Amino acid sequence: MGERPSPPAEDAVRRALRAVVDPELGDDIIELGMVRSVAVGADGAVDVEVALTVAACPLRTQLRQDVERRVGSLPGVTEVRVAMGTMDDAERAALMARARRKAQEDRALDVDLPAAARVLAVSSGKGGVGKSSVTVNLAVALARRGLVVGLLDADIWGFSVPRMLGLAGELRAEDRKIVPIERPVGDGLVKVVSMGFLADEDTAIMWRGLVLNRAVQQFLEDVRWGRLDYLLIDMPPGTGDVQMGLARMLPRTEVLVVTTPPLAAQKVAARAADMARKGHLRVAGVIENMSAFTCEHGTSYALFGEGGGERLAAEIGVPLVGRVPLHPEMAPAGDAGDPVALAGGPLGEAFESLAAAVAQDIAPVVEVAGCTATMLEHVEAAIAAAERPPAAGAG
Repeated sequence: MGERPSPPAEDAVRRALRAVVDPELGDDIIELGMVRSVAVGADGAVDVEVALTVAACPLRTQLRQDVERRVGSLPGVTEVRVAMGTMDDAERAALMARARRKAQEDRALDVDLPAAARVLAVSSGKGGVGKSSVTVNLAVALARRGLVVGLLDADIWGFSVPRMLGLAGELRAEDRKIVPIERPVGDGLVKVVSMGFLADEDTAIMWRGLVLNRAVQQFLEDVRWGRLDYLLIDMPPGTGDVQMGLARMLPRTEVLVVTTPPLAAQKVAARAADMARKGHLRVAGVIENMSAFTCEHGTSYALFGEGGGERLAAEIGVPLVGRVPLHPEMAPAGDAGDPVALAGGPLGEAFESLAAAVAQDIAPVVEVAGCTATMLEHVEAAIAAAERPPAAGAG
């Protein structure tokens, strides 16, 4: 048996805590001044005190779990004890001042999204891992739970969401805002915006860099989403301009990373998670797609290897949300516009399980009116008022 690693240094714990992001303020809890103290015991037990903006902040459970996962993933840590406190007036004023400076510097987009809606970007390190299929079917599975789900197809080059949902037509505008195309799902609803409603699927989109970012910005800024519980964003594969731009444009975004079982795919997907965190976005979890194939006789075959999702989740210190099995029905169902999440069988069950994990544990819809979202609204209102020209005759 090997020797147990030494307890980490306090600096290492604080670096790990920079991966814990307040999803409403879009910054890490170290930068926001929410970490009051860190103590590392000789036995590897780590005590962290986190100060919340208000005692009843509904994000407290999520932040506690994120702290436990990130710090607990460090070598030599045997236990993580998190004490949740409440900011005093001075701490709250310092956070507000920082939020005001950040808002002035970054000027996140004015997006028509409810404060309580969770924004989940579904990302991958490379193409070919079934990211769009996962996004579409997760959206449908969430809608089956009676939720209203926005689906933004940000894969401008490789848009495929309309075909997978069996949707066609052209986006229309009302009062200078784009109206999403809708697909009812049971008691729920999926609202879709995609380049596929503006261009033929066989037409190559020859855009790069800033133009791509501008297209995504318009889809975020100029869409009337209305009531939403979730906004899922199908990201382009890789770690390019759109990924960097999203962190600036919509800092409340959280990231789900899709990978496949092979070790090579896991290593590439880790880069997508690293980029998200460098943009101060919370990585909410990992989804493993194309897991073991089970034949009609009940025997399972790990055709692409196994354990990639589990290894990636452990490496980056986030939960494994679930696994989607490799199944011959996935591709033809997407081509036919008939999402597998609507059917039974192993695929339908897998996406039902994923949706339950997201809605109940990973990113539940919470009422944030008493938490940092309200503070941010006050900050943005103050900035807007300061920039507004004085009324005629004022003096």
